[in-house]
Amino acid sequence: MDFTIHSKLKADTIHLVSLSLCEVLLMNDSRFPWIILVPKIPDLQDFHEIPTQHRDVLFQEIEKASETIQKHWLVEKMNVAALGNQVSQLHIHVIGRSRTDEAWPNPVWGYGTPIAYDTADLSILIQALQHQLAIATP
Repeated sequence: MDFTIHSKLKADTIHLVSLSLCEVLLMNDSRFPWIILVPKIPDLQDFHEIPTQHRDVLFQEIEKASETIQKHWLVEKMNVAALGNQVSQLHIHVIGRSRTDEAWPNPVWGYGTPIAYDTADLSILIQALQHQLAIATP
């Protein structure tokens, strides 16, 4: 079976870039700095299913996403999680949190109504994040 990104992830995010192992998505909710990594391995659901040869790369890509959020938004705390309750395809949430964000100290999931990024500023944000991920803009 070929790798595809789950339709709910596609609907809720903006594609940023493709890394060695993961597709990198930006959650389209401007209230929270939130990147999602989706390993390009078909039928993958849980961390323990990640083939051994890909584990170090996955951690490096989580680190790269965390550093990108930290540098761009200057957040106080990084949250990294893979829940899979609504989307069984393994995807890793990398979320920057600050004491001033509207959900603090509670989880961001299901909190309030998402606010999509302003389309006028979106291309600038995407370029900045791609640059910080050390990926050339296509």
